[in-house]
Amino acid sequence: MTGVWKKLNKSTRTNFITIGVVVLIYVLCQIMVAAGIMTFLMKGLLIQFCYYAILAVSLNLTVGILGELSLGHAGFMCIGAFTSAFFSKCMVNIIENSFIRFSLAIIIGALSAALFGGVIGVVVLRVRGDYLAIVTLAFGEIIKNVINVLHIGKDSRGLHFSMEVGKLDLLEGGEAIIDGAQGIVGTPRDSNFTIGVIFLILTYIIVTNLVNSRSGRAIMAIRDNRIAAESVGIDITKYKILAFTISATLAGVAGVIYSHNITTLEAGRFGYNMSIMILVFVVLGGMGNIRGSMIAAVILTLLPEYLRFLKNYRMLIYAIVLIVMMIFNWSPACLDWRKRHSLKDYMNKLMKRFIKSKKEA
Repeated sequence: MTGVWKKLNKSTRTNFITIGVVVLIYVLCQIMVAAGIMTFLMKGLLIQFCYYAILAVSLNLTVGILGELSLGHAGFMCIGAFTSAFFSKCMVNIIENSFIRFSLAIIIGALSAALFGGVIGVVVLRVRGDYLAIVTLAFGEIIKNVINVLHIGKDSRGLHFSMEVGKLDLLEGGEAIIDGAQGIVGTPRDSNFTIGVIFLILTYIIVTNLVNSRSGRAIMAIRDNRIAAESVGIDITKYKILAFTISATLAGVAGVIYSHNITTLEAGRFGYNMSIMILVFVVLGGMGNIRGSMIAAVILTLLPEYLRFLKNYRMLIYAIVLIVMMIFNWSPACLDWRKRHSLKDYMNKLMKRFIKSKKEA
């Protein structure tokens, strides 16, 4: 077994360890829930850890690996959330098997987000830097505001659409599915912590395999030097659209998990602040660092909830902690200190001493 492990390359071993840690944490959480020693607050946060981590990893593909600043990630999450919730609400009495219904909802949400990601990619990825950030920000806000005024209902005649309140003209027994700013109420709660962990692991595998593939190396070459990449025959537009579409698809999956875990789905939750929060996860975890994004998403989701006892000072302390963590992660002096006091180096030294003592014995 040891020989097989040593034959694996470094990135494969790291990926196995990361997935193993995620599975171990999942098992520990399930044991704590079963034993009744986990608080109600923590139980509610478990699935949030999953979809925020998926969002952070997917945005890191665009911002960290591709090197393009996107501020519209919440828009793709919104598309995945609403299309899947709309499907589930319509099919709740037709497809009674929740596993089949949720599986189809995942596919619909992911494909819808991928479609918009591809279209937006074709249109906007020819621009760069601040211009791309502004365009993606505008896209996210447009999606949110369109859904805020969209009314869709269903009766015996079929589906009805309107952009005005009270204009659906439904027959008796009809039902408004998307009700403007009130969103969708009563989506089947088909997602749970187990599903969240499964899709988090799948997201990690997809992104890490892409990064270590030929396409991933091309994407990173574009990030490092666009002109040099183009000069050796790399299709800039093709690989940008690929990265952007995969990132949007994974954000759509996170939206599906989110929408099937809450009672009321409102478009107002997918605004500019949500996109910025996801970007903070990526920056704090490290640009291009997939595991760092996952850890940052968990810490920054947990921190505000456990600072609630500070009441009015909660967000002030949260902001201070963010600044301190950012300095620790990116300050040259802190980077030098971390290099000299690396936990990995300490563990390697301990392992060498342990092996040496065993040989001497």
